[in-house]
Amino acid sequence: MSETQELTYAEVAEHSSKKSLYLVVHDKIYNVTEFIDEHPGGEEVLLDVGGQDATEAFEDVGHSDEAREILQGLLVAPLKRQDGDPHPKVSSSSAPTATSTSSGSAGLGVVTYAIVLLGAVMAFAAWKYLAAKEGE
Repeated sequence: MSETQELTYAEVAEHSSKKSLYLVVHDKIYNVTEFIDEHPGGEEVLLDVGGQDATEAFEDVGHSDEAREILQGLLVAPLKRQDGDPHPKVSSSSAPTATSTSSGSAGLGVVTYAIVLLGAVMAFAAWKYLAAKEGE
């Protein structure tokens, strides 16, 4: 990729067929032409978003780190935004949502820990009570 080369949405839209297929993900343009037959989700998935912003479709699937590495290998150029271009449906504001989901599962871990600790304290108290009653 040339750092100075940028393509517009109009140029990306010209690459929407199986013979030449470009996608935009997070304002970066990827040439997925050679990857069409290898895509685990099938070629239709790529062809449906060919020549368009595929950010939402890419993120909704929850691609693996390996898929993201493969995508980086297909990078062509950054997207040059112009007036009238469609805005991406998934923005950087979606990152806090993912973080809040993670903190929600961390909160569940704290609650589970508290319940286990409370159970251990109650078991110890019951054992002490029974030991004292037996000594009478």
